[in-house]
Amino acid sequence: MSESAAPSSRAAEPSAQLTPTFLQPAALQPATTLADAVAPALEAELAPLLALRDGVPPVIDDENALRATAKSLATGSGPVAVDAERASSYRYGHRAYLVQLRRDGVGSFLIDPIGCPDLTLVGDAIGNAEWIVHAANQDLPCLAEVGMCPSSLFDTELAGRLAGFPRVGLATMVENLLGQRMEKSHSAADWSKRPLPDPWLRYAALDVEVLLELRDLLEAELDRQGKLEWAREEFEHVRTTPAPAAPVDRWRRMSGLHRVRGRRQLAVVRAMWQTRDRLARAQDVSPSRLLPDASIIHVASAMPKSAKTLAASQEFVGRGARRHLDDWWQAIESALALPDSELPQQTRNGDGPPPAHRWAERDRPAADRLIAAKAAVAALADEHHLPAENLLAPDAVRRLAWQPPVPLQPGSVGDVLRELGAREWQIGLAAGPLARALSRAQLHTSPDRAIQPSG
Repeated sequence: MSESAAPSSRAAEPSAQLTPTFLQPAALQPATTLADAVAPALEAELAPLLALRDGVPPVIDDENALRATAKSLATGSGPVAVDAERASSYRYGHRAYLVQLRRDGVGSFLIDPIGCPDLTLVGDAIGNAEWIVHAANQDLPCLAEVGMCPSSLFDTELAGRLAGFPRVGLATMVENLLGQRMEKSHSAADWSKRPLPDPWLRYAALDVEVLLELRDLLEAELDRQGKLEWAREEFEHVRTTPAPAAPVDRWRRMSGLHRVRGRRQLAVVRAMWQTRDRLARAQDVSPSRLLPDASIIHVASAMPKSAKTLAASQEFVGRGARRHLDDWWQAIESALALPDSELPQQTRNGDGPPPAHRWAERDRPAADRLIAAKAAVAALADEHHLPAENLLAPDAVRRLAWQPPVPLQPGSVGDVLRELGAREWQIGLAAGPLARALSRAQLHTSPDRAIQPSG
């Protein structure tokens, strides 16, 4: 957006325009959450369609305009709403194809990271100001790739989860909290397209239009519920946790893999996945558009006898199915030629516990502990009106139940949870109830299953 664009200020607008009457604090009873209060009111009448205050800003796609944008952003006040649009369903990888920002006093900006691949100037201009992002764990990696990293973060989706909202999509929360509807028809658009159509740009600008007001309402509600410090710990965890390294066996994440029986069939899946990944990377296209997971799973299950049989299969579909037929068949033949010693194992090798559905047959006491631990976490989550997975990561619960510490006390349970990445607010809530639940289920647990927490 150019520096002459119309400024925007929350302070200039009456709070009643930002917050419908049914959301005012006086309308809430002490035992009521905001999530409970909005539902009846929203059923009463359809919310009006949200509109841009300043019109669609111009797309910043050259270095001169980028420098002007950075200078303008630096003169704004307060936090900065940040969003990014990707094209993961169309292109290989998860890079950003549009970056949207909004700040009080300077309005909204749309930046094209294709024309301006290094946005370090923008990140520096924002400085220590708080970023407001919806579902930050989705956008932060692609923003880091273009040189933007937050010093402080408020995640509106995560805030909604902690506040107890059952649905935390941006459009739903805007309707529930701001009383306006968002147009979401372009959410699955191919954002790598150039030039971007004006309706798409309007859609993108609306995503940051609402974040400043949404953040303030959510902060007030979290504070009212006594969860604001929890949220701050969670935001900092999201901000500072590095992106996980790509697993060695990425092919094992294919949908429908559980239907494949036999190590030879798994070898076919692996070979075809590797071929698909190589072709998709070279063509900069989403792997699933080249050949869907379902086609690979079908091939591994049916085991066609020739390339002609493969090509004739009605289940073998995708824009690259016939075009790269020779590549697929070579992958299949390479898998069929492998010696047994080089076939993949049925299950992924790792340092964690086995799949939970196998615990009962492998270690009945561990299965009993897991049932008790899950019940304790579910009860706590219900008591505090938040999803169980936000109270404690399911993987942490499984690992704790598989190898509980000795002695089995709140302190030692807290130490294990801390090593597994739990935040202090989670440990404070869950360590005691988990220690008690595991102790009750521990009556028949073999002592050699227990471990001492390190450190």
